[in-house]
Amino acid sequence: MTSCWIIYNGSLVNDKFRDQAELVLEAAVRTGVQASIYKNYEVLMDVTEATKNFPDFVVFLDKDIVLATYLKSHGVPVFNDPEVIERCDNKTKQAISLANDGVPMPRTIIAPKVYPNFTIRDSGYYEQVLQLLGLPMIIKEARGSFGMNVYLIETEQQFYEKTEVLRGVDYLFQEFIASSRGRDIRVNVVGQKVIAAMYRHSETDFRANITNGGKAEVVELTGEQIDIALRAAQSVGAVFAGVDLLFGPDEEPLVCEVNAAAHIRNIYNVTGINVADSMIAYILEVIA
Repeated sequence: MTSCWIIYNGSLVNDKFRDQAELVLEAAVRTGVQASIYKNYEVLMDVTEATKNFPDFVVFLDKDIVLATYLKSHGVPVFNDPEVIERCDNKTKQAISLANDGVPMPRTIIAPKVYPNFTIRDSGYYEQVLQLLGLPMIIKEARGSFGMNVYLIETEQQFYEKTEVLRGVDYLFQEFIASSRGRDIRVNVVGQKVIAAMYRHSETDFRANITNGGKAEVVELTGEQIDIALRAAQSVGAVFAGVDLLFGPDEEPLVCEVNAAAHIRNIYNVTGINVADSMIAYILEVIA
């Protein structure tokens, strides 16, 4: 019997992370796969000892890239691949990939590395960023989920305060797309096919994330939106992806970001489509 592990981060106490794993487990069981859920710390990475009894594949719902790499090093197919997880988890690396592949996105400038005890405040660099992007703008830390660590900067004072706070942190500056304020589209992609999509909107926040109070409803994608979502997932190498699309000034789709471990409960509740079924079906086809 085919076996799989579903791994999520055990240090996160919010029930939605376990719920995500349960959805995938139920989908696997429906296909006859012997599935088990593990918290990341329940897999002992003793790299000096031979390890046995690995599963036929792993669905990795975490950002513990070292663990994903460890499993891959033992020949276990990991979905998504650890290199993809790393690329998506680090939004600066993701932005480079999307831009190099010509995927439409807001104008983006990656901040240089500045060590915590130092500053480039008087170098002229920040003045150049302000001139090129203008205000308001978005400052986005390289790592963060559910809209966290994303900041709407509306004044020069906020700009300089935030750049000082972020010394030692990887982050980027991004054009603020006013036409998409408080609204976006989440598109779930599996194996270069769009499986489900929802329109998200918020009346109280510049971000549309449901976690931040946004609401969602079913949306019918345009051909252009489908094309851009698929190109974005392909650019980062993700076989499973949650692609967030913004609305440009003429309603043209722009990629906000690509998530390698996108949560699927909200889109299930909104659309009635369980993306986990498509995820398991794709994996079984690949490993057959």
